[in-house]
Amino acid sequence: MAAPLTLLLIVAVTIRAALYRSSLADLISERVEVVSPLTAWKRVVEGLALLDLGVSPYSGDVFHETPLIIYFFHFLVDYAEITFMLADVITAVALYMTVKDYNKQVFRKQKYALEADRYPLDCLELIRSPKEMYYIPLKVAMFYLLNPFTILSCVAKSTCGLNNAVLALFILSTIKGNVLLSAVFLSLATYQSIYPLTLCAAALLYLMQRQYIPVNYRRASFWWFIAQYAFMYLGSLFVIVCLSFFLLGSWDYLPSVYGFILSVPDLTPNIGLFWYFFAEMFEHFRLFFLCVFQINVFFYTIPLSIKLKEHPVFLIFMQLAVISIFKSYPTVGDIALYLAFLPVWSHLHRFLRNIFLVSCVLLTCSALFPVLWHLWIYAGSANSNFYYAITLLFNVAQILLVSDYFYAFLRREHHLTYGLYLKRKDGSEATLVLK
Repeated sequence: MAAPLTLLLIVAVTIRAALYRSSLADLISERVEVVSPLTAWKRVVEGLALLDLGVSPYSGDVFHETPLIIYFFHFLVDYAEITFMLADVITAVALYMTVKDYNKQVFRKQKYALEADRYPLDCLELIRSPKEMYYIPLKVAMFYLLNPFTILSCVAKSTCGLNNAVLALFILSTIKGNVLLSAVFLSLATYQSIYPLTLCAAALLYLMQRQYIPVNYRRASFWWFIAQYAFMYLGSLFVIVCLSFFLLGSWDYLPSVYGFILSVPDLTPNIGLFWYFFAEMFEHFRLFFLCVFQINVFFYTIPLSIKLKEHPVFLIFMQLAVISIFKSYPTVGDIALYLAFLPVWSHLHRFLRNIFLVSCVLLTCSALFPVLWHLWIYAGSANSNFYYAITLLFNVAQILLVSDYFYAFLRREHHLTYGLYLKRKDGSEATLVLK
């Protein structure tokens, strides 16, 4: 499998290098679908210029990335293109290793369940074969590296690519069962954009499952493990925050980064749900609806964690999707990360209900984004309503996609427990309804 992965990496790097040298690079770096006020490379360059002049990069309203990012590029600004390509390679390899290890665990559990006769006889066709699972890690790497969203994000030099690399390393560390590295990478991801905090529940559930610690509130081992993980996570976050203060010499970055993410003062159009709504919002209602919108990202963590406590890897996929849909400044790079996991759930295709329609809507919206932007900004024959309408449809399609996979996953698990062909008490065929 090493040779196909190496070939894939070479092809992906070649595509990015060619686009960096083309005239499209400048055009892509200006697209509002690809970069946001948080992740735009132009803003990083302006922050670096201020830093070189001895002025705090957070003194104005231009730079909103974290201090570690600006000091990271302070030394690597001349190698920015290589850095972003390397970030994509690291993400893809981390996802490849993650899925490979996860598939081994799935196959092992499946084998034990078969030997113990836990599956009904009529659902054996739902069992996954080693041959079917063999190429899934490569498909995941391919889905990430060759996804147009990922390529555009890399060519635009959006710092979203670095965030994805950190998240991929967090997922890899969690799947490998390394508690310390999982906590460190999660703290680094949280430091970058707050929202990955919601992945903490999934990480805890997986690590406890791996160490055979039951999810029982009355067990001391349950609370002791949570305390250990919380200590490592909060300790790592504290060290990173203090390091940022040491580098910058002030706490100016806290309102400029986290206040900016939570208060959404910049209403530059993007593919998210915030900008149009708050552009039309009366000021005295702003705080209330801001809280409602921001709570969306965190609200789903508890019910999803309860429902999927036995399946934390699928919970991670769901949480990544929720973050990319409901965060305040999303870009296509955020979407690319959770879309890369779709091959992992290829065995759910027989239970998906709207996959063709949703796929068509996502492709159509992706094509219409630049068209409606041109009609609005340059041609003047449309207005912001047109662009927001396609944005809204794009996000609705994402919600339907994630909901469909959630339904399909739960239905397959139900069949593995009760059988594929369900019967009523009178012997007639039963219909499964998700409530």
